[in-house]
Amino acid sequence: MSANNDKPYVLRVAELIYLKITDIKKENPEMTNIQAFEVFMTTKDYDLISSGEFHDKWFLDLKTNNYVDKITGKKINNETMRLLEIQKDSMVKFLMKIPKLYYTKSHFPLEISQRAFDHLWRVCESFEMWCKETKQKDLITLNILD
Repeated sequence: MSANNDKPYVLRVAELIYLKITDIKKENPEMTNIQAFEVFMTTKDYDLISSGEFHDKWFLDLKTNNYVDKITGKKINNETMRLLEIQKDSMVKFLMKIPKLYYTKSHFPLEISQRAFDHLWRVCESFEMWCKETKQKDLITLNILD
């Protein structure tokens, strides 16, 4: 993750997703963003996020450390924790994974897979918007907003 510790905590998972998709594109420069997103949806990182395990591990670390974030060194307040719980719930809901059912016989994504893809896309858009708003355009590699 980036060295800038001032990003909102709700962008932590967005940054992880964004960087993993960026890595996929770096390893496969011929891929489109859409293809890289689809590959990401088959990774262990996606499973970790879509199952809620990413947030559960983070919350356990926070609880163990008296809610002081290890990256920023700052204490996370109750309101932010509630927002992160909502984020976790929405990730689990929207990124629900049904193995081997990604495409129908007509090769169109199933609605549930399309919903997951759309959610990931919006998450990455929000990361790029934050990068633009905070004048950190060097962090933008996918150019989703263009």
